[in-house]
Amino acid sequence: MPRPRSTPSQIGVDRSVHRSRIRATTGTRGAPLDACMSELLGRANGLCKGKGGSMHLTSVEHRALGSYAIVGAHLPIACGTAWSARVRGTDQVTACHFGDGATNIGAFHEALNLAAIWKLPAVFVCENNGYAESTPVSYHCSASDIANRAGAYEIPGIVVDGLDVFAVYEAAGEAVARARRGEGPTLIEAKTYRYYGHFEGDTILYRTKEELDAYRQRDPIGVLRRYILEHAIASEQELDAINDRVQARLAQRLTECPHGASSPVSGRL
Repeated sequence: MPRPRSTPSQIGVDRSVHRSRIRATTGTRGAPLDACMSELLGRANGLCKGKGGSMHLTSVEHRALGSYAIVGAHLPIACGTAWSARVRGTDQVTACHFGDGATNIGAFHEALNLAAIWKLPAVFVCENNGYAESTPVSYHCSASDIANRAGAYEIPGIVVDGLDVFAVYEAAGEAVARARRGEGPTLIEAKTYRYYGHFEGDTILYRTKEELDAYRQRDPIGVLRRYILEHAIASEQELDAINDRVQARLAQRLTECPHGASSPVSGRL
């Protein structure tokens, strides 16, 4: 696992749009954790005053330009935000996140085609976790790699190990730098995995325990922790302290957020 060569400024994107399931993206854009969690619980002090809920986390202030429940519907929106950067003459780059199932939606192909024609500053990130809800990617997609579909639009298609922090960092950094240079979009396929079901109550009969256990052995947080320790970047005590701070912060928010006022019914219409 090589050390990353890209700098934070190279990898940082300016705007993001994403599928509803990728809720963490809004938080990584800098949106307050308490406002994110309050929104998930439908509270009036949430990012969208409790009206968006878990499916529509949005914070324009933090350039998290929405999560969308309709599969693939947000890809053309990403083209719009990237086009606005072109019109305004900025070097802003839009990141668009989606799952493997969205690549079979017409909007996926329309968005990549338009982005390629106009050389839009966008990075399309397919987080391929192996299943479109419960359908294996090997069944619903004829391509061996989803990234191969970039070839139809003559843009780079990159396959990356989505469980390798440094590999993802490198691929994203190069794609963002390319977009800033005016060379157009990139499709990144990050092959990853999800430990839990697609929805609460999912019986998960479509995969084996052995498959899950194998992927848990490659958990990116655990792998990164071992790398940091092996290369003496930080001590075990320092990493434990970071983990404890994060867990304490989450526990505090989980205790406080449920007591916020519910979003009023009259304000939801």
